[in-house]
Amino acid sequence: MVDSDVLAREAVAPGSAGLEKIAEHWPAVVHDGALDRPALAQIVFHDDRERAALNAIVHPLVRQLAFEREAGGKPGQLVVHEIPLLYESGFAAFCDWNVVVIAPLEVRVARLVARGGMNLDDIEHRIAAQIHPEEARSRSDFAIENDGSLEQLRERTERVYAALIERLAATG
Repeated sequence: MVDSDVLAREAVAPGSAGLEKIAEHWPAVVHDGALDRPALAQIVFHDDRERAALNAIVHPLVRQLAFEREAGGKPGQLVVHEIPLLYESGFAAFCDWNVVVIAPLEVRVARLVARGGMNLDDIEHRIAAQIHPEEARSRSDFAIENDGSLEQLRERTERVYAALIERLAATG
């Protein structure tokens, strides 16, 4: 599995080209060679142009790292990319099949509250910056509902995984 959140952190790690570009654009969010994520979030989740500027820096770097990781897979192997911003980043165009996991709004809000560090205004801005779940569903090959227990989510995910393996076998 290729996790884009992990790659995004790698892309802006201390000493990286991504962090250097962020420091050029937003010098106040880099301290002692490290990114102040909450400070950057305050800027980019309240200004669409600033978020677009950040995405123009980070998304190409994450995409490059993802392709490098995928290249390490075996021929005929299913490579799963976990991409929270699948459509927003444009990465969906590089995938054979797209799967979204959809949770009700109240569940998403509760999860962000549980993480801590964000007030409701911050949460609303983050959610507003994401694709609407129904739009994501309409653009995807599969949708997994995340509105129940962890066991239900696991079962739904396993069904989709089995369908993907079948598709892979049919194309291979």
